[in-house]
Amino acid sequence: MTVSFSKHDSQEQIDVAIEEKIKPGHRIIIYNDDVNTFDHVISSLVEVCDHTEMQAEQCSLLIHFKGKCDVKSGDFEKLRPLCEALLDRGLNAEIE
Repeated sequence: MTVSFSKHDSQEQIDVAIEEKIKPGHRIIIYNDDVNTFDHVISSLVEVCDHTEMQAEQCSLLIHFKGKCDVKSGDFEKLRPLCEALLDRGLNAEIE
């Protein structure tokens, strides 16, 4: 896959272009909130989404600093129970 950018592209344009190229189909997005701790988000991602500890930590930092993060992509039917499990744990998640 080749994605090209010019020096005039903003970081947001680059982020969107890369995201569109590498994230086909549906995805679970978790949004930042003022309720859940980093530890809770990390353990939820490890247990529900089968993330490694490192992946979960990186996602939790993205959620905190960017306001949201795509944590899983795939078919809607496979993502739905995962998203529901994240919601049951009090996380602000949705499928896009």
